Amino acid sequence: MTMLDRRLHAYRADLAEAGLEGRVDALRFVAGAPAQVTVPVIGLRPAPDLAKGIDTELLLGEDVTVFDRANGWCWVKAASDGYVGYLPETALSDALATPTHIVTVQRTFLYQEAELRKPCKAILSMGSRVRIVGEADTRGNRYAMLEDGTAIFAKHLQPIGAGEGGDYVEVASRFLETPYLWGGRSGLGIDCSGLVQLSMLMTGRSAQRDTDMQAATLGGPIDRSELRRGDLVFWKGHVAVLEDPETIVHANGHTMTVARENLEDAIKRIGWLYEQPTGYRRPLTWPAASAMT
Repeated sequence: MTMLDRRLHAYRADLAEAGLEGRVDALRFVAGAPAQVTVPVIGLRPAPDLAKGIDTELLLGEDVTVFDRANGWCWVKAASDGYVGYLPETALSDALATPTHIVTVQRTFLYQEAELRKPCKAILSMGSRVRIVGEADTRGNRYAMLEDGTAIFAKHLQPIGAGEGGDYVEVASRFLETPYLWGGRSGLGIDCSGLVQLSMLMTGRSAQRDTDMQAATLGGPIDRSELRRGDLVFWKGHVAVLEDPETIVHANGHTMTVARENLEDAIKRIGWLYEQPTGYRRPLTWPAASAMT
């Protein structure tokens, strides 16, 4: 049988997703059941073991397909990018809500009620999806109200889909100084490819999760002499976003933050350990130069 990427295809010796029948060997094939993330952020792991490092993260309101439940863990596939892994069963609900809004700031607070002086119930990342059922005003501040009576500062949200076609580089720059986290994909901690993916998601663009996937699928290759805002620079295991032909924004293990850096300085610094860039790419959905001037 064909060897498929286990990050994007759910298959084990005992079980596999139904769409892989005839392509992989497994004792049983299942369609899976829908579920939704109900916690602010949760790590997706390669095995049902908290000692394992995370491959990526899922955010509040994101949908998954559950293929298996065992010993408090779910084996799932994320709807947004098809990533496969394990997360605690307590992070999911079978009751599916229909989110109406998405968090647009790096981080925001979910309050117990529409009052900033009241205790914060949770911290939500950019990209979190919520269902808003009303509004409330407290001393001139507008709050968006959730079904359970909790509240979010209304200016920190926008209707889902409202950001389509926006400047994903500007979104990426909002994460400056965010701590670096391997596998991170939130405003609490993020890695290089997570920064690219989440920034694109917020502007209606799709991107796969890991650096090697992005280097193979995002747009087309270009020469360094062609670089402009919105292009991507790839190293082995790393990616950065071009703010302009000479400046990158990237989540990196050198500063352990999302940082702005001169491209040539970054190439020299990274080169001694990780060699030279492996390529430069221009996302096909990024506006043409004439549209950006």
